[in-house]
Amino acid sequence: MSYLKFSDMQLDALKELGNIGAGNAATALSQLLNRKIDMTVPYVNIVKFDEVFLRISGEEPVVGVIVRVLGSAPGNILFIFERIVALNIIELMTGKREEEEISEMGYSVLCEIGNIIAGSYMNAISKFTNLLITPSVPAVTYDMLGAILSTTFIESGQYDEYVLDIETMFLNSDLNQDISGHFYYVPMPGSLEKMLNALGVI
Repeated sequence: MSYLKFSDMQLDALKELGNIGAGNAATALSQLLNRKIDMTVPYVNIVKFDEVFLRISGEEPVVGVIVRVLGSAPGNILFIFERIVALNIIELMTGKREEEEISEMGYSVLCEIGNIIAGSYMNAISKFTNLLITPSVPAVTYDMLGAILSTTFIESGQYDEYVLDIETMFLNSDLNQDISGHFYYVPMPGSLEKMLNALGVI
């Protein structure tokens, strides 16, 4: 199938999956922190892999949380946060501000957040598509975006031409910081077609 143009129905179905996954993640985070956390998905699209470089521009390193997707629609989940956003997330979760380097505890927090969000999204996708998919244990890295993409995907060649991009935003009434990032599902060849077919929109 050519993905040069997607129908509104396809994108609406994927956005609905994103919203359900975000709702599940918000519930899990609220229980973990014992305070209300909301998540919203303002933007969902399917983009060319090369466009990921353009959508997150800049010369600064970023924080990447990488989760491998196992099962019927294998691929990888990649969360990308700017450094300041990662620090905001750590502060939200721990109540402490890290000003310089991200600590080991900070990386553990980001890893757990990745685990919760990936699990929530995967459960939503699995429920609505009846595909058996499970996330692996997350890995966290701090590097230039190009280096993360190269070492994770490009060198192995195990990625499709198109990527599902779900912009994700955390909301908490106690904070006014920017807590948003990009959630990418980078499918293995054939996985995205399988997902859209299971949703009945292909």
